[in-house]
Parts: sequence; structure tokens; C-alpha cells
Amino acid sequence: MDQLAIARALHVLAVVLWIGGVGFVTTVLLPAVRRLKTPPERVAFFDAIERRFAWQARATTVLAGATGFFMTSQLDLWSRFHTATYWWMHAMVAVWLLFTVMLFVAEPLVLHRWFDERAKSDSEGTFALIERMHRVLLLASLITILGAVAGSHS
Repeated sequence: MDQLAIARALHVLAVVLWIGGVGFVTTVLLPAVRRLKTPPERVAFFDAIERRFAWQARATTVLAGATGFFMTSQLDLWSRFHTATYWWMHAMVAVWLLFTVMLFVAEPLVLHRWFDERAKSDSEGTFALIERMHRVLLLASLITILGAVAGSHS
């Protein structure tokens, strides 16, 4: 198996684990937390569980970015970023960049404390905001995946 095939396989694996985890959190975990916990308990409980997923999200985001860059470089696909025809290439980078900033900068430096403070005065609204953010991130990710698969195989 050549390096490109390995990179492609690792890239798909990383995206499956990364976005699959976001899908699980958004469609299973958050609704369960809403049903099983009182409003004041929701943010803290969700935070405790999501912290365990954070290492996987960070690792798979790094792997997806590294393998995506490697494949783009090896196949010399840089020109695809000069045309809207390959919109899904732009979307992949945008989704990756958004998650990377969220996971490595915003969440550990700002969001964690901000959500904790906000939850003290408005636990219901804070949890609703967390749910909305996850839905938006999941929707953007799924649109990107659909576009990337369709675009790369047409």
C-alpha cells in the first residue's frame, strides 16, 4: 500500500471518528442529558462527559488536517482552491479550521469558563445554546462530507 492510500484511509478514519462523535453528542448525548438532568445539572454533567471525548476530537482533528494537507500536497490539488467548482475543498478546510480553533483555542481558553459562568445565571439558556451550536456544527460537517464524497467521485 502506498503512502497516498494510507493517508486516504487515515483521513477517512479520522473524519468518521471525529464527525461521528459530534453526531453522537448532538443526536444522542445532548437529548439524553436534557431528559435526565435538571436545568442546573445539565451543563456540568455535559461538560464532564464531553471532556472525555475532547482528546479523541483533538487527535482526530489533527489527523484529518495532517492527512488532508498531505494528500493535497502530494496530488498537487492546490488549484482546486481557485475555483468554486470544488466548493467542498473550501468547506473541508473551513470545517476543519472551525473545529480546530474551537477545540484547541476557544474551548480551553474561553468557552469553558464562559459557559460555566453563564450557566450560573441561565442554565436552561446555556444548555440550549450548547445544543444549537452542536446542531450547526453537525449540519455544516454533514453537508461538507456529502459534498466531498460526491465531488471527489464525480
